[in-house]
Amino acid sequence: MKKMEATEPKIDLRQVMVQTFIEEVEAGRNIVVVVSDSTSTSKIAPFRNRFPERVVDVGIAEQNLVGIAVGLSLGGYTAVTANAAPFLVARANEQVKNDVCYSEANVKLIGLNAGVCYGALGSTHHAIDDISIMRGLGNILILAPSDPIETEQIFRFAFEYQGPVYIRMDNGAYPQIHSNGSRFRLGAVDVLRRGNDVTITAVGSVVYEACLAAQDLAQLGIEAELLNISSIRPIDREAIVSSIKKTAAVVTVEEHSVHGGLGSLVAEIVAAEAMQTRLIRLGIPEGSFSKAGPREKIREFYGINRKGIFRAAQRAEASAASKAKS
Repeated sequence: MKKMEATEPKIDLRQVMVQTFIEEVEAGRNIVVVVSDSTSTSKIAPFRNRFPERVVDVGIAEQNLVGIAVGLSLGGYTAVTANAAPFLVARANEQVKNDVCYSEANVKLIGLNAGVCYGALGSTHHAIDDISIMRGLGNILILAPSDPIETEQIFRFAFEYQGPVYIRMDNGAYPQIHSNGSRFRLGAVDVLRRGNDVTITAVGSVVYEACLAAQDLAQLGIEAELLNISSIRPIDREAIVSSIKKTAAVVTVEEHSVHGGLGSLVAEIVAAEAMQTRLIRLGIPEGSFSKAGPREKIREFYGINRKGIFRAAQRAEASAASKAKS
């Protein structure tokens, strides 16, 4: 992981996504993007201007969107759905489950504006359960990029892969976290920073917040091991186990419910391995809808920002250190 600076240039990850679509078609890949009145949400205009015949807008009809994408895949196209995550995973759940996953269709499902991206629009538009829903389905990869480099690489991988893929996307602009030579590897736990005092696992756009928190912790002499979980399914469980055994303290961070998301995944691993560790899960509490309001305020409220992660990691590290002395 490169050192993050306050002046770091930021890029909308959707722009990287769309540019990757353009380059893949120019290279000969037979892509068709299906949207549901979500041309603005997907930032698809540059692709549509270049390849107007390769964009299908079905209107606000998410079930039709998934069905059409499956039909296109059966016709030999690489079908991509690009619409808001809350409506993709909820309104079209049966079609995703049966037509895409059970049938193992070559469809790439993009959950745009995931988490609490919609801010003030509230729980009807917040996707804080998409990971848990997708984890409940079989035959589908679940991926979540954290920066521009990883976004491009995840989409290039998804296009090479034959079968269903769900990609969780943000609507914000984020800086480059990875070095230019880094490579996405399916199933791998992406270790952004090595440390012995506390493990921080994070997914998607909150990885950037965790990077900043890890730098702040280092100023206090607390060396955090930062794991970017961009491959949620499959995942290298042994890598997570190895890190937690080393630090005996772990914090999970996600803009998602702690039920069924990264927090649940890590808790399952801890329980299955009978590990003695201090676990703190940061996210939307189980059984709760997320608050409405400015996104940064929502993150602050749930402690899934730089300061919240910093404080949680301090608590986890102190608890593990105290237990080690007793």
